[in-house]
Amino acid sequence: MSGRPGIPKSRWLPAYVALYLGFLYLPILLLPIFSFNNAATTSFPLAGFTTKWYESLWGNSAMLTAARNSLVVGICVSLLSTVLGICAARAITRYHFRGQRPATGLIMAPLFLPEIIVAVSLLMIVLQVGLEPSLVTVILGQTIFCIPYSLSVLISGFQGFDRSLEEASLDLGETAFGTLRRITLPVLAPAIISSLLVSFTVSLDEFILAFFLSGTEPTLPVYIWGQLRFAAKMPGVLALGSLMLAFSIILITIAETVRRRSEAKLERARSQP
Repeated sequence: MSGRPGIPKSRWLPAYVALYLGFLYLPILLLPIFSFNNAATTSFPLAGFTTKWYESLWGNSAMLTAARNSLVVGICVSLLSTVLGICAARAITRYHFRGQRPATGLIMAPLFLPEIIVAVSLLMIVLQVGLEPSLVTVILGQTIFCIPYSLSVLISGFQGFDRSLEEASLDLGETAFGTLRRITLPVLAPAIISSLLVSFTVSLDEFILAFFLSGTEPTLPVYIWGQLRFAAKMPGVLALGSLMLAFSIILITIAETVRRRSEAKLERARSQP
């Protein structure tokens, strides 16, 4: 059915978008609401307002250890995925070689493969080569998973890069490494910063790979999963989840702001004679 005649279909679009966003984000908004509830049960009406669940987090040594693990993993993953993403993005945008499309598809494959299949496969490889699950294996696994996100951001940065700047630098006698350090990387800095922030955010929130590869060194998502077995610890989990949600939103907002500003600068530079 196409709807009643005379009513444009576009009028239904705002209602559809509102319902979609409500279905997607309203359950997430309940997380911080219940984290301030002065009761262990998650039900309406709220028993009262309290911040004791947040205060209790700072004395939780297991949670702080998991937070430190997530921070170490996130920093390492963001650095590795961004460095590898720079190399891949430069090769994809600057050169044409046989097998370019299959190679690009292979790099982007972790975005489309079932994550649990990737995690089990990586665990089998780790055990076969004689490694023990640890933060190192988590870093390696999440780097593979985060490279496609980094590559997506960096490709747009390389596509908007004016190659004449590099050519001018080389013509003036600068070396290839000096051109990379003084010209290419500074111009691509906004895309690089966005890649670092996005990769860190994805690593911070990633659970399945960390669950299979962390061993006895859990990250924050794995720690939260373990706490869900105990009903009495649910309020603390809600408080911790609210903090992670706020932190992720801040990082994504900063990354998007940096990306948009860099695009605006490139557009202004192109429009100038």
